[in-house]
Formats: sequence, C-alpha cells, structure tokens
Amino acid sequence: MKAIILLGTLKRTGLSNTEVLCDFLAGRMKRNGIESEIIKLVEHEIPPGTYSDMGQGDEWPEILKKMREASIIIIATPIWWNNQSSLVQRVIERLDELHDHLLAGQPSGLEGKVGGIVITGDSDGAQTVIGNLSNFFNAIGLLIPPFATLSVLWEGQAKGKETSREELMRKYESDYAGAADKMITQLLEHAQ
Repeated sequence: MKAIILLGTLKRTGLSNTEVLCDFLAGRMKRNGIESEIIKLVEHEIPPGTYSDMGQGDEWPEILKKMREASIIIIATPIWWNNQSSLVQRVIERLDELHDHLLAGQPSGLEGKVGGIVITGDSDGAQTVIGNLSNFFNAIGLLIPPFATLSVLWEGQAKGKETSREELMRKYESDYAGAADKMITQLLEHAQ
C-alpha cells in the first residue's frame, strides 16, 4: 500500500513542526506496511492556476501522477490565521480541473482513494481546516474515513518557539501515538 503526504509547510529550511509530524506519521505507517512518500510542496515549482498542467517548468503534473498511483492521499498543513497554508490552497486550486471532469460526467482519477489530514498549530482552528479539506476531498471523489485526521495544537509549536525535533517527536509519541494509529487503521480499512 502506498501513501502520498502533501506537506504544506512554508519553511524551505529549518525545523518545521508539520514536517516532523509527517515523519512521525510515516514511521508509524511503515510499521503497518504502508510505504509513504512525503512531498514537500515548497521545494517544487507549482505555479498558480486551475489546471492539471500549467506548462513549461510546472512540477505539479508529476505530483498528480504520484497521487493517482497511491491508495492514500494525506494533506498536511500548519494553521495560519484559522486556515490551511497557502501551498495547500494552491493544491486545491490545481486539483480544480479534476472537479471539472466530475461535473462533465468523467472520472476525476482519484475515486476509490482515501484521504487523511494532518494539522499543526498552537491554537484552535483545526476544525475549520478539517471541514474545508474534507469538503474538498468529497468534491473530487476522495473518501475521508472517520478518525482520519491527526491534529496537534500545542504551544510548543507556536511561531518563534525553539522546540527541538527530539522534543516534538517525544510529544507526538507520548500524546498522539494512539490517534495516529487509529488514523492508520481507518485508512487501511477503507483503502481499496
């Protein structure tokens, strides 16, 4: 079983709470026989637009190909002002053409796949982001099973905090391992 994790951190370098949480989840997925690939969106040329291919230099078509080959698609985002990151919003915009296919009576290419959501932040806002992303998953044919979210809202992740990777991993392991495992169980149960 293959999972693609679209990592929406805005950080090109340095410690990213969301990236560490994705590494944590990927490690737990591996224990359950799921091969995962984390695609750090900020490292790719993904121009704005609402089509699957925006032309020369666009790396989105290759990412979309990997999504179509995977059984599980996870979107991982920090919360910024009660919303997903701008890079995750760009993913939504770039997948708009798949929604157009559905409206025209054609398949989106993502039917039968399951989706999950990973969120980091230091205050509330996860429910809004989960609602937005779940609605979007539904609109393009992805199934989001119950408990397929992993949200860590903790002051140790606040902007400007210097929490180490090791501290983050300890926190995730001690407080969120059960939630991660429940998410993985649900994804496996509903994946085709």
